[in-house]
Amino acid sequence: MTNALPGDTAPEIFADPSVIPPGIPPGRRALLLAPLLAALPAMWAGSAAASPIDPSETILRLPEQIAFQPQPGFPPRSVEMAPLWGASTEPGLYLVLIKWYPGYMSAPHTYLTDRLCVVLSGTWMINSGADFDPDQTVAAPAGSFVRRVAGTPHYDGVKRGMKEPAVIALCGLGPGGLKWLDPSKPGWRAV
Repeated sequence: MTNALPGDTAPEIFADPSVIPPGIPPGRRALLLAPLLAALPAMWAGSAAASPIDPSETILRLPEQIAFQPQPGFPPRSVEMAPLWGASTEPGLYLVLIKWYPGYMSAPHTYLTDRLCVVLSGTWMINSGADFDPDQTVAAPAGSFVRRVAGTPHYDGVKRGMKEPAVIALCGLGPGGLKWLDPSKPGWRAV
């Protein structure tokens, strides 16, 4: 027997060399490969059609279905929001996308609850504290995770001269309780 392993014997099914596919040595290897070879025609016959998505089980919103809206009291093309789930002003879980355009940042503010943030695109400039100083912000590029701790002052946005807006996914438990540290000034700053 050529290519045989010690102890290989051809089972009766492969005793007739015409039954063994070309290139397959007789013996245990042939016996192990037989079920795989038998399954090949079924795999090539075509795949079964997948069942359609059930919108009551899986909610899908494609990028072109997500609408960013300007925020009241903010200049055009400064910051926009796209609510995806819930609302930060209502009890329960919420998820929103925020888009900061270059040249604008938020004024220092706090929230009653933690906010979990993931930078999806662009670079988000962030800092903590009540004193607004854009030169002290830290870059959070796409892929970064930021946790805004409840009750702590912070500010963020995208500085003038940066190439693109930053899009951030924000998740938390509402009501978020946004509070501006200096309500006598707008909630945004041109930077």
